[in-house]
Amino acid sequence: MASRRPFAVALTGGIGSGKSAVAERFAELGVTVIDADAISHALTAPGGAALTPIERAFGREITRADGSLDRAALRERVFSDPAARRRLEGILHPMIRARMQAELAADTGPYALLAIPLLVETGQTDLADRVLVVDAPEALRIERVGRRSGLAPEDVRRIIASQASRGERLAVADDIIDNTGDIDALRPQVQALHARYLDLAGTNR
Repeated sequence: MASRRPFAVALTGGIGSGKSAVAERFAELGVTVIDADAISHALTAPGGAALTPIERAFGREITRADGSLDRAALRERVFSDPAARRRLEGILHPMIRARMQAELAADTGPYALLAIPLLVETGQTDLADRVLVVDAPEALRIERVGRRSGLAPEDVRRIIASQASRGERLAVADDIIDNTGDIDALRPQVQALHARYLDLAGTNR
């Protein structure tokens, strides 16, 4: 079947699963990585297309004196208020999706990796030909996030509870990377998937 766009693999996983480490290993192999978080940061940076709509929706108290977004204040606001979170998502997600689609359409590599942390939550599996889930036990994820950001275990659990469950992610997975080990354990898994995706991309043209 002819592809309407370049072959794409959506990379996802819960907080602390190691998505960034996996994306970096693919990038080392020359794969284009289109990162939803990086696009979100660009859209909400000073002068970004989402900054004015967000300020209109949430008030000037979520911007600093220099006009930049107070990310911590906004995060606290939406984390404690589901309606506010949906309002923010309604602003950001269509913009992020459009930017990702534009970057994917412009990509000239054999395939691209779409790093989308909230892939399941936002129902965007249609953006890709395959879904790759990075998986790790909850206890290990809590430990990693605490070590990385200093968050208390109960705070990490709250974030985990707000995301799709491990089972929900695994249910949409075409491929799974087990990230219970270190970086060296990731490389052979990524290399094997890279070879498979090259084959699939070649037959999808």
